[in-house]
Amino acid sequence: MNDPRITCPACSHEIPLTESLAGPLLVKTRQDAAARQEAALAEQKRTIEAEAAARATAAQAAKLAEIEVRAQEREAEIAAMKVRDADRETKLAAAQKAQAAALAREEALKDREREMDLTIQKQVAAATDVARRKLQAEAEAMATERLKTVQEVNALKLAEKDQQMEGMRRKVEEMQKKMDQGSQQLQGEAAEVVLEDQLARAFPTDVIEPVGKGQRGADCLQRVGTVGTILWEAKRTSGWNKDWLPKLRDDMRSVGADVAVLTSAVRPEGLETFALVDGIWIAAPRYAVPLACVLREGLSRAAEARGVREGQATKTEMLYDYLTGPQFRSRMEAVIEPFEAMQMALLKERKQMQAQWALREKQLEKAMASMMGMYGDVRGIAGAAVAEIEALEPDLLEGD
Repeated sequence: MNDPRITCPACSHEIPLTESLAGPLLVKTRQDAAARQEAALAEQKRTIEAEAAARATAAQAAKLAEIEVRAQEREAEIAAMKVRDADRETKLAAAQKAQAAALAREEALKDREREMDLTIQKQVAAATDVARRKLQAEAEAMATERLKTVQEVNALKLAEKDQQMEGMRRKVEEMQKKMDQGSQQLQGEAAEVVLEDQLARAFPTDVIEPVGKGQRGADCLQRVGTVGTILWEAKRTSGWNKDWLPKLRDDMRSVGADVAVLTSAVRPEGLETFALVDGIWIAAPRYAVPLACVLREGLSRAAEARGVREGQATKTEMLYDYLTGPQFRSRMEAVIEPFEAMQMALLKERKQMQAQWALREKQLEKAMASMMGMYGDVRGIAGAAVAEIEALEPDLLEGD
């Protein structure tokens, strides 16, 4: 085992280091090393502290310099602010002066406005009075015009409704006629055939001529030799119609018949067998042949009378015979009947107009009542703000 050796610094002799010799040296060496290390650490610490102090001093100095710079800048800003404040004070003083002048002008303008308001109020009051009078006159005119318009509209509506009702009534009648036409036509044709058959069997020497459909002249003609002609018409309906007689008289005149007979299952009230009504013989169907016998006898006697006087009659007698005969009577009836129809139409029209006048009078009263109610409602809501309309004042209406 090689022991560690040390060289003597004086004689350069190597001395082996034994445990007894090296122990104290090692201790001392350790102590010296520790002392040196502590000295080095202390020196390093001092160096670090010095550097830190230097850095802190430099930073503090920089900070102080920065603070001084900021303080200078702040002082400059304060100086500028003082300058701005002085300028602002100057401007504020000028603004106060301008405001005072503006207030003075505003007061002057207010005084002028008050004067103008008074002038305008006076002008408005005068114009309002004129406008109120004008509006009152216009309202009265409008009320009158509206009343006329309402009356005209009501009259037009009423006329339209009347026309509609009349049109509907006519349509209903036409439909009813179309519905009844088939059965009535068949019944009428059956009655006509029965009548012709009865007359042909009862009077084989007479000529029975049926009147074609669509031709004027009732149903058939009975020519009694050379003594005269009887016009026959057969009806088989559920109701009596007074318009059959004027039509049959016209047919009698158109064909030149001496007598006209209407046979019907329905006759005027109180007529059970046969009778002469307005120049037309009306008979029940079962009395048609007996009546034809009577009429044929009358025509024969009239023909005999005319034959006796033929060639002997003077103009006066001929005129008398004409005036008292059936031909003149038929002519006169043909002239009078249109006048009677016109008179009946005038009476009917007069009644209708009276009914319309009464209806319009009621409508006018309702319109006036509605207008008075509306006027009263407006006066009740607005009070004196609404101008009075003399035409709608109750006292004036009662006085009228």
